[in-house]
Amino acid sequence: MKKTMSLLILSTVILVSCGKKKEVSESAAPENPFFQEWETPYGVPPFDQIKPEHYIPAFEKGMQEQVAEVDAIVNQTEAPTFANTIEALEYSGKLLNQVALVFFNLSETNNSPEMENIAKDILPKLSKHSDNINLNPKLFEKIKTVYEQKEQLNLNPEQLRLLEETYKDFVRGGANIPVEQQKRFREINEQLSLLTLDYGNNVLKATNNYKLVVDDVAKLEGMPQSQLDAALEAGNADPATKGKYVFTIHLPSMEPFLMNCKNRELRKELWTAYATRCTSDSTDNSKIINDIINLRLERAKMFGFNSHAAYTLDDCMAKTPEAVNNLLMQVWKPALAKAKKEAAQYQQMIKDEGNNFKLEPYDWRYYSEKLRKEKYDLNDDIIRPYFSLDNVREGVFMVCKNLYGLSFKENKDLPVYHPDVVGYEVLENDQVIAILYMDYFPRESKSSGAWMTNFREQYLDNGKNVLPIISLVFNFTKPTGETPSLLNFDETSTFFHEFGHGLHGMLSKCQYRSLAGTNVSRDFVELPSQILEHWAAEPEVMKMYAKHYKTGEVIPDELIAKIEAVGTYGQGFINTELLAASFLDMDYHNITTPTEITLPEFENKALAKIGLIPEIISRYKSSYFKHIFSGGYSAGYYSYTWAAVLDSDAFQAFKEKGIFDPATAKAFRTNILEKGNTADPMDLYLAFRGKAPSIDPLLKNRGLK
Repeated sequence: MKKTMSLLILSTVILVSCGKKKEVSESAAPENPFFQEWETPYGVPPFDQIKPEHYIPAFEKGMQEQVAEVDAIVNQTEAPTFANTIEALEYSGKLLNQVALVFFNLSETNNSPEMENIAKDILPKLSKHSDNINLNPKLFEKIKTVYEQKEQLNLNPEQLRLLEETYKDFVRGGANIPVEQQKRFREINEQLSLLTLDYGNNVLKATNNYKLVVDDVAKLEGMPQSQLDAALEAGNADPATKGKYVFTIHLPSMEPFLMNCKNRELRKELWTAYATRCTSDSTDNSKIINDIINLRLERAKMFGFNSHAAYTLDDCMAKTPEAVNNLLMQVWKPALAKAKKEAAQYQQMIKDEGNNFKLEPYDWRYYSEKLRKEKYDLNDDIIRPYFSLDNVREGVFMVCKNLYGLSFKENKDLPVYHPDVVGYEVLENDQVIAILYMDYFPRESKSSGAWMTNFREQYLDNGKNVLPIISLVFNFTKPTGETPSLLNFDETSTFFHEFGHGLHGMLSKCQYRSLAGTNVSRDFVELPSQILEHWAAEPEVMKMYAKHYKTGEVIPDELIAKIEAVGTYGQGFINTELLAASFLDMDYHNITTPTEITLPEFENKALAKIGLIPEIISRYKSSYFKHIFSGGYSAGYYSYTWAAVLDSDAFQAFKEKGIFDPATAKAFRTNILEKGNTADPMDLYLAFRGKAPSIDPLLKNRGLK
């Protein structure tokens, strides 16, 4: 996942905004790290010096500075040009961008009540600041003047792209909204900024609040020893549960439990806690969802679109809700058929055991894993020892070395924001081209899931290249005792996935920050991440990095063959739950009239319409679907499937020429990874592949064809 800052802020350079000016005392300035040049290696944030009390003054000063910069553009007497208007705007807001990147990243990884209060204070101010810029008629008139002269300006392709994107961003930011509607437009933006914040905070709290405590190990029959050790260590961390086994609904704890624990009642208890998060008590997200959906619809109609989905997709590769639905249905039909066959197999297993209960969602992973063991003689206990976190990391590094000539050197002098974080220099030909942070393990202050983000994007500053500072965040099982963090193959793929996003940021070669790296359309951004997953499963690559953590033994051919054979196993379930979430997202955002949304009725109706079987639920239920309600993927969750068509087709080029073919790797790097948003994404893809993508490789790879 590519993390979008809790933002209206960083989606474009200019979406950052201001209300009343507040003076920042000069005496306070020297004490605030944001008001000083960072004397750190490569100018990374001085995390050890930044305190919560520094954010508000820095945000306010950053907004003041950008207001002055925008005023200078608006009040200049010279005729508007690309340089004095478009570039001047592009390079405005440097301090504001800097503090926002640090704050919103740390609010996801080191959250606290104090950070939440800062966000609630600053988000409405940022919303106003953004609207003040986007709705400034004099500024837009100057931008429009330059835009209408674009054919005569002799701009290079990237300059032309910046001009077009800036004009489009202002139009999509409300510049053409009638004056009489602008007050309401501002209110909607402000309300949405707070609602999405509250939604995400509720999910974090509800996830952290639940613990399944088991006092008798006999109740945990079937659980791998490594997971029992981790649960006991979690129990011993709290005096109230010392000596007991504690499981949570964070995925590294929950997934192995549901896959292995024989005790059905305990599986049901943990599953129910997971699936009903944020549906009651102080973390209930029901009303927030209703408000978000209706506010997004109201705003979309101000832009002349009949739904939020139509508004969002107009700026994506898909372009229309109809195109999205057509793609999803091509995968949905074979996936659902396969899922029904899987369900019938598991129901038969239940019967063969002498039981007569009906297969439920909390049974699915247990029987899927059980059948996998029987059919392929393969389970996580066999796989994990070969995929220690250290080995997987080295495997990713070796793939990047072979493809792009990169190397990674840990630098312990880099300040970090948490002891679990490790900092690296990214080198090419012995030259540092980027800084990389990796944050591996769960903690209560950290959101669940995995994502890539950045503390600084690559761009040119007065002709000098600014190194990107990339951050990859995971939630892998922590080491216990002498046992390192051991990953299953899904987690291994996740590591490769997020590293693919990281490469998109690290290898960026763009002049302008707003076009650099991962600042691309939502349904294109997943291509670099998803294509790198393919290398994780290649036998040639596995032999490079999959080694037993105790003996150093290279993964045997027999085990590789089993992993390959199981590659399409369970794809009915995997694709069905993913696509169900995509359809649910589209149903919310295809609403065309104000609607009183009630849960679970709305969700049940949406999923019944596509025929989702009761044994499977949507990958994310509405109450904790952070991607679409607080993560920047609204009307965009389909993008994982859209990009999967691209990545499966693109990897065919490597398979045809060799997975480390230098010419193919160079073509992918120069046409995709380096280009950011400097051209239309389909044009970039065609430049790499030489033809339009086909859906056939995706269906074949997933065993759906």
